[in-house]
Amino acid sequence: MINHQRLLGRFLRYVQIDTTAKDAAGSYPSSPGQLVLGKLLASELREMGLKDVEHDAHGLVWATVPPTVSGKTPVVAFNAHLDTSPETTGKNVKPHVIRHYAGGDVPLGGDAAKVIRVADNPELKQLVGKTLITTDGTTLLGADDKAGVAVIMELVHHLVEHPQLPHGPVRILFTCDEEIGHGIDHVDLAKLGATVCYTLDGSGAGEIDTETFSADQAIVTIRGVNIHPSIAKGRMVNALRAASEFLQRLPASGLSPETTDGRQGFLHPYTIEGGVAEVKIKVLLRDFVTAELAQKADMIRQAASEAAAAAPGSQIDVQIVKQYRNMGEGLVKEPRAVAKAQEAYRRLNRDCRLTIIRGGTDGSQLTERGLPTPNLSTGEHNPHSPLEWTCLEELTAAVEHLVELVQVWAEES
Repeated sequence: MINHQRLLGRFLRYVQIDTTAKDAAGSYPSSPGQLVLGKLLASELREMGLKDVEHDAHGLVWATVPPTVSGKTPVVAFNAHLDTSPETTGKNVKPHVIRHYAGGDVPLGGDAAKVIRVADNPELKQLVGKTLITTDGTTLLGADDKAGVAVIMELVHHLVEHPQLPHGPVRILFTCDEEIGHGIDHVDLAKLGATVCYTLDGSGAGEIDTETFSADQAIVTIRGVNIHPSIAKGRMVNALRAASEFLQRLPASGLSPETTDGRQGFLHPYTIEGGVAEVKIKVLLRDFVTAELAQKADMIRQAASEAAAAAPGSQIDVQIVKQYRNMGEGLVKEPRAVAKAQEAYRRLNRDCRLTIIRGGTDGSQLTERGLPTPNLSTGEHNPHSPLEWTCLEELTAAVEHLVELVQVWAEES
């Protein structure tokens, strides 16, 4: 029986630590709160009795739950990330616990304009009577990915308390700065020593994410000529106007996140900064078919060329930076990773679905580097938003799935 009240306490404790990632920080991890949370987790793991806990110089937390079976069995790793999205602040998070949810829309007390609506969250209809955790509407909640952190920590505590459960070595890895693309920058796979890994960074319950987007980033640098407006005629070249020309030429309908879903890819300009002399625009390139990223990069280069021609005197440079690749391409090489997660659900008499993520996880890069890493449900809803929420029963179900999963892998010797 999972101690769901202890699990709730963990989650509430973790989300109140500000671990917002900062893209331009110039340090790793990018925010001090990640070190604070990592130190707390390492301390809690040691209190559970684990002997090889490490909180390393990069802020990553490593630990091992020793096996309870003899003989050589696969090493199973579980991963979650400590940081939260920079898109909405994670400072001064005030989680609200709603016990015995009665149904209907959920207004958030800190901002009258913020309401979690059933129309936008139809899964709420299946959670009447359950325990929900929301924000107060002024911050994100941080369930992405402190739900995953809490689930893994409760798994460890449960295994330590129940040594009769058969399992092989269980490796724990908490990473930093996943939200800004640097989650596994300092992960040594040889040190982790795992046969398979699972990220706990998924939505709802009963889902196994087997594909992610393949992803690149375009950094578009537009250079003009700045001079005092009083003497600008024939001499000024306004990079802002050239930037406008560039953005107008990016395809929108059918190729933007606002107009796509499912397996459709997109181009997404998401930041712009600068002035008359220079403007930088960052654009996300996303597609489930990796080869399609090259075509999207060509669209950006074409838009840049046309914009430069429309703004005489401007110079536009396009840099394409590789980010991560569809985990599905690597998972086919280790079919046991998904099959055993499915078997664990079957033994719990629960349905499960193989799903895709219109985004990425640390598992995308881990899989690309040779460690098969599907992503599992962790009760995340509306991530990166002040409308973020989670459900305690879904967190509990995630722990139960992991407990069963390590036992399934223990049978493989």
